[in-house]
Amino acid sequence: MKPTKGKLLIAEPAILNDSSFNRTIVLLTEHTKSNSVGFILNRPLEYTLNDLLPDINCHFPVYQGGPVEQDNLYFVHKIPQLLPDSVEVANGIFWGGNFESLKDLLNNEEIETSDIRFFLGYSGWEKEQLDEEMNQNSWFVGENDFENIFSVDDESLWKNKLLQKGGNYKLWANAPSDFNLN
Repeated sequence: MKPTKGKLLIAEPAILNDSSFNRTIVLLTEHTKSNSVGFILNRPLEYTLNDLLPDINCHFPVYQGGPVEQDNLYFVHKIPQLLPDSVEVANGIFWGGNFESLKDLLNNEEIETSDIRFFLGYSGWEKEQLDEEMNQNSWFVGENDFENIFSVDDESLWKNKLLQKGGNYKLWANAPSDFNLN
């Protein structure tokens, strides 16, 4: 399967030593001939939205989106009817939108955590970089076959995608994250 926006990049067990992407799943929000952009779905941080933006009275979790521009906040959601200027990624998932509208919706408690996910930073690849990493067995591509990607359990996301792929991936899915504990 080839990477396209809306698909998932699943970290191969071969990159277990890569601290940025070890055991991650990235939602691709853009994939063109010149670049790719996505957000790590299963790496929650210890911050809430209110910790980062005190004028927003909302304690939704914030995730590490990737190693690029970690001082910028991004969001992916499924509520384009409430957020003007959203960009459709695929299958009812949208990226960005009018931030002032978002602030009002959050402060008025009109959005649920199952509607949106916030990220510090993003994952990015330059022209042909992602293809090279895939050829080096750093990633495989999977379908976003979740009913609601924002409600999936962070702890089991990577493991479940490996189990779904089957074969030798089943062995890696059950391996401890720290091999010294084995």
